[in-house]
Amino acid sequence: MTGLFFRLFKITLLALAAFVPTTTMAQEGRPVPGAIGLQESVTPIMDSIHAFHNGVLMWSVTAIVVLVLALLLIIVVRFNRRANPVPAKFTHNTVVEIIWTVAPILVLIVIAIPSFGVLTDQLTVPDGERKYLGANIFSWGEVDVPAPELTVKATGYQWYWGYEYSDQDEAGFDSILMPEAERANAKPNQPRLLAVDNELVVPVDTTVRVLVTGADVIHAFAMPSFGIKIDAVPGRLNETWFNVRKTGLYYGQCSELCGKDHAYMPIAIRVVTKAEFATWVAALQAGDVSDANLTLAAIK
Repeated sequence: MTGLFFRLFKITLLALAAFVPTTTMAQEGRPVPGAIGLQESVTPIMDSIHAFHNGVLMWSVTAIVVLVLALLLIIVVRFNRRANPVPAKFTHNTVVEIIWTVAPILVLIVIAIPSFGVLTDQLTVPDGERKYLGANIFSWGEVDVPAPELTVKATGYQWYWGYEYSDQDEAGFDSILMPEAERANAKPNQPRLLAVDNELVVPVDTTVRVLVTGADVIHAFAMPSFGIKIDAVPGRLNETWFNVRKTGLYYGQCSELCGKDHAYMPIAIRVVTKAEFATWVAALQAGDVSDANLTLAAIK
């Protein structure tokens, strides 16, 4: 029994050693084949998620795995048939039962307390009244959320997104997945099934309020690098926010099963400088989204 266990353990280690070199770390803004870990953070919300994941969850899971592995090894070595031919006949141990009941409760409490702050980071209260915890998940309530400087309404449809700039004369447009042939010609550097005809454009270093709703069924607006994910419910206006500190093109997807084309409902957000955004939004208000996108044509 013991020999079989260690042979299986050795095979597992060899399999992991063969797999690890083929993996890459997650990158900013988009999924990468074979990647491990969360996408690179570019917002305060995602900072807190990284801190919670790496500082609380991973250590908790590691401690649990080490403990369970140690107990299994003790059982295999000390209580196999050869080492312990006459097993004990007791059926209860009060101390052990109390420990295995109380210990998981304590672990859940340790995880739950900082997680509440991480979850509420996504909620918005205008005028800088609410506070977020940022990278230090144990300092929740010490940093103000800046008052929103831009409001965008995202409406989920079957199966695309509609965007409206509420404080920019309600200028808006639809954002639809690009067919593969069109993407290969027009946007060859953008990933398959994530490239859209019109990206949502927002300025860098700006607190953006996002109002989210659905027009037909429940969708979900999710952007991994921003650390936001919120349901788009018909008849309800949900709210989240983000403040991106780095320009670039970021991708997400609808994260709620919403029908047969759920997998073809990407979200693409282009973060530009404030000057570029001012030029873009002026063109959007004066003409249409195609004219506005021409002002960003040189941005890769």
